[in-house]
Amino acid sequence: MDVYEAVMSRRAARGFTDREVPRDVLERVLSAAAWAPSGSNIQPWRAYVVSGEPLAEIKKRAGERLATGDPWDEPEYEQYPPTLKSPYRERRSAFGEQHYGALGIPREDIEARQRAASANWDCFGAPTALFCYIDRDLGPAQWSDTGMFLQTVMLLLRAEGLHSCPQMAWAKFRGSVTEILSPPDELTLFCGMSIGYEDVTVDHPRTGRAPLAETVTFVEG
Repeated sequence: MDVYEAVMSRRAARGFTDREVPRDVLERVLSAAAWAPSGSNIQPWRAYVVSGEPLAEIKKRAGERLATGDPWDEPEYEQYPPTLKSPYRERRSAFGEQHYGALGIPREDIEARQRAASANWDCFGAPTALFCYIDRDLGPAQWSDTGMFLQTVMLLLRAEGLHSCPQMAWAKFRGSVTEILSPPDELTLFCGMSIGYEDVTVDHPRTGRAPLAETVTFVEG
């Protein structure tokens, strides 16, 4: 699989089989992803790759919190600005319409939307998850570096025939993850990432992208 095919076929998969992801494949992917760029090579990311009983326990604890209506953890970073301006507001709204529309859930059915969203905390059935942390004292540039690392991981997973789904949703239940992983106190959970072999029986349309002219300006001599 070449780079273009990896980029074009990568998507946030929301259905996985229970087929185990080999440890050697994950080590190969993460060893290569370590070459992702970062300012002054500080490599601000810290990844925990979790499977088996530890991941089952994380899913269980998150599921119990959902079932009892336990409130989300206090956010340590803002996922979206309180007032999302145009065109970002419209793009987010269009995503929601497509995502929940594909599930047959109307906009006004908030309860059904919440049930669908709860699949995040089961990793959509994936047998492996990556939890990505960053030192909370670092700044926006280092968060950007961490994003480049995560994108590199996702593309390399595609080269191995795997799919993934990055999930900021795990930051809402970071306490449950921390109970199992016990990361150093200075780290904060940026996101989780479900990893596995895609369940092709789960029909989920790929989200479109804005036309090139909306996001790219060519300045030529």
